[in-house]
Amino acid sequence: MISAIILAAGESKRMGRLKQLLPLEGKTLIERTVDTVLASAVDETIVVLGHQAEAIEPLLKDRPVKMVLNRRYREGMSASLKAGLESVSSSSEAVLMVLADQPGLTADIIDRLLAAYRQKKGGVITPVYRGRRGNPVLIDIKYRPELMKLTGDVGARQLVAAHPEDVYEVEAGSDAILQDIDTEEDLQRHLP
Repeated sequence: MISAIILAAGESKRMGRLKQLLPLEGKTLIERTVDTVLASAVDETIVVLGHQAEAIEPLLKDRPVKMVLNRRYREGMSASLKAGLESVSSSSEAVLMVLADQPGLTADIIDRLLAAYRQKKGGVITPVYRGRRGNPVLIDIKYRPELMKLTGDVGARQLVAAHPEDVYEVEAGSDAILQDIDTEEDLQRHLP
């Protein structure tokens, strides 16, 4: 069993407005991300909400996801990561850390990461494009204790750096793994 944790609790400070609710091709950014994950072979989807959770929850209530409230979202990404990990099914073997603001992410990219993990290629599976690592990252549950010790506005990058022998890179075939939406300029680049 593989669980996805979608990190959607942030305040969107650089954007100046809640980026999870940004409209993009007929859906909000959070709906696009959740639907992409649900279209993949992931077994469980957890969405970690925080800032303005009450505005996001209604959009996802009809989707088969577990919503988790991170009241400590101001402490950074690590707090959301921990909130998600605490809600993962006890039978989960690995977790996929998904950023809520990657509109180019596809179910195919996710499924490539899952396939590499299921083929026992490594305990940390990361997508790459032209030699650059991106997101999402798939991490074996054995690393949960290390992830639970993270603090501040950091994700899994420290863990990836600490275990180079267990990292397996999967060619994504797209720069979507490197792109996210943090500013109005980023948004404009993704609009048709």
